[in-house]
Formats: sequence, structure tokens, C-alpha cells
Amino acid sequence: MTTTLREALANLQREGLDRIDAQMLLLLALQREAHDRAWLLAHDGDAMEASAATRLAALVQRRRRGEPMAYLRGNQEFFGLTLLVDERVLVPRPDTETLVSWALDLLDAQPPSAQVLDLGTGSGAIALAIKAERPAARVWATDASADALAVARANADRLHLSVDFHLGHWLAAVPAQRFDLIASNPPYIAEGDPHLAALDHEPGSALTAGPDGLDDIRALVTTAPAALNAGGWLLLEHGHDQAGAVRTLLQAVGFTQVGSRTDLAGIERCSGGRWPLRR
Repeated sequence: MTTTLREALANLQREGLDRIDAQMLLLLALQREAHDRAWLLAHDGDAMEASAATRLAALVQRRRRGEPMAYLRGNQEFFGLTLLVDERVLVPRPDTETLVSWALDLLDAQPPSAQVLDLGTGSGAIALAIKAERPAARVWATDASADALAVARANADRLHLSVDFHLGHWLAAVPAQRFDLIASNPPYIAEGDPHLAALDHEPGSALTAGPDGLDDIRALVTTAPAALNAGGWLLLEHGHDQAGAVRTLLQAVGFTQVGSRTDLAGIERCSGGRWPLRR
């Protein structure tokens, strides 16, 4: 018996998938764009081909195992860019757009050719968003994972954006370089945090940082001054309840103009400070 697209969608919802997830999976199985829901509604009486039904069953299994929808699609939107993503990198989150917006605001007060560094770039999201918005900036990006850098380079090539990628652990990947702005979305989840269970398809090394989640942030705050030009900025994304601790770390090392930025939900999502013009 032939199943229509309407019936396939209803079956997915009866099986416990919410409507948006069900629509997305059905569109992927039909090899259509994820934003094509209007087409799906207009064609919901169409018969579902056997090949699409097979693809749908495989996608549903992956989704039920907790795989992010971005991995099923193979891409994720971030700051107006479509980035390729898979299990080698974290899925870029809207929260991180707060960090990019802050960086762009600060770069408006810098020379157009400012030197910018994205530490722990993953898919390349931060570096590529900044380069897309400030083409004259010299943008660098590092990651300790060769697999992640392969994804970031593929995104840069696809988007025709020039970023200098370097393999290595934090600032050790770019020795003797100095920057006007360093931005990072480092691991900041505490080991053993119950939320990690929902993220087990994403690379754990990009998520956790010690008992309180601040190990990598401490390391970056301590080492960044040696890599910043006088008056340069360090911006860090962090957890929803870590802003106060991160500001304290920045102030203790000697950063000035220390503050935080809130995301669309009003949560302090990133903190940063300026290295003094004179010490």
C-alpha cells in the first residue's frame, strides 16, 4: 500500500517525534532543502517512493539515538553562513553569535587590517563569520584536532574566505604572533555535568574542562597577554553561570574594561577584557 507524505509525517509524530523534527527528517529523506516546509505542505498528498522511505527509516534511527539534526543535514547556519558540520566538530550554536557580534563591534575601532585569532575554531564558525564581515582583517584560527581543522578548511574553501589555519594546542599553535583581538569558544562544561548526556554525539574534548569547567579558560586568560598587542582584546564564551568567575580571572591577570555580553535570552554568555596600552 502506498504511503503519502502526509501519512508519513503523521506516523512520525505518532512515534513521538515533534512536528518540526518530523518535517525536517522527511525533507531530508526526500532530498530537499530543510527550509522547504512550504513545499512539503503543498505536496503532502504525493506518494512516498520506496527509496525515500528507506532513507527516512535510517534518519529516524539516527535521530532517536540522539544525533544532532545538524549532523543529519550535514550543515548548520551560523551568522548568515552555511557551515558544513559532522561528528568531528561541535555544532555551532546561536549563543556564539553573541561573541562574534562583540568582536565585530570592537574591530570597528581597530584598523581594517587588524590581526584576529580564533582559538579552538572547530568548524571555523567564529573565524569565518568575522572574515566574512570584516574582509580586510587578517584572521587566524587554531585547533588541536586535525579532523576539526579539515572541516574548518573545507568551510573556508567553500565560502571563499581566507583564514590562516594552524594545528596545535591553544596559543602554542601560533608562537611569536601577536593579535589585536583573540576570541574563543573553549570547552567550559564541568566534568560529570548531567547535560553531557545529551551531547554524547559531539566531540567530548571540545566540551569539558575540569571539575568546574574553567580549566581551559584559566589557561587562556593566563597566556593570552603574551599574544596580544597593547590595547588588544580577549573575548571568551562560557557557561550560563560562569560570567562572574571569568571576569574575576581577567581582572586578576591585569585586563581592563572587563565586562560581559548577554545572549538573546538575557544570559551573560561571554566575557572579555582589554590588555592595557601600557604596563
